[in-house]
Amino acid sequence: MSDLVPLTGEPLALDLVNTRPAVGDLLATPGDLRAWWSLQADRLPEEVPLEVTAADLVAVQAVREHAARALDRVRRGDEPLVSDLEALNQAQRAAPAINELVWNGSAVAATRRRDGSPGRRLAASLAEAAAELLADPAVTGIRECEADDCVMLFLATHPRRRWCSAARCGNRMRVARHYHRHKAI
Repeated sequence: MSDLVPLTGEPLALDLVNTRPAVGDLLATPGDLRAWWSLQADRLPEEVPLEVTAADLVAVQAVREHAARALDRVRRGDEPLVSDLEALNQAQRAAPAINELVWNGSAVAATRRRDGSPGRRLAASLAEAAAELLADPAVTGIRECEADDCVMLFLATHPRRRWCSAARCGNRMRVARHYHRHKAI
């Protein structure tokens, strides 16, 4: 992964979209995807595989691009492109989730699982997260960071929140503002 640290803690679909900062791509290689997957492991149903392939990366990048376009339009109150919605639906269909039933000796247990390669299963889970966020009325509360060189998105939980991260962009912008105020003195 690049020197940039991924922004995490937003809804999973936004964390995925935010792997495309203004400079570079945090999911440029299968190793980058594996590292990001490890960061998100507690939020995903799939265990991080030992090996992530180029095909896995392509599937996740496709979900990211379609989710980014659809979220951008919906958060502004515009209709998303049918092609983006269909691509997200197709990603979910590529590895459908089922509740697999087994008898554990004393009761029936249901385990949620998906078929397909690790990358297709991850892409399906991420497409599902994007679908849930797109259908959530809170989607209109998604904002872009107000820092000059930042394109990160966040779900505003407070009406006065302006930056993707107080530590990342907030401090930098406050220091810059302070510098410009005192430079003239």
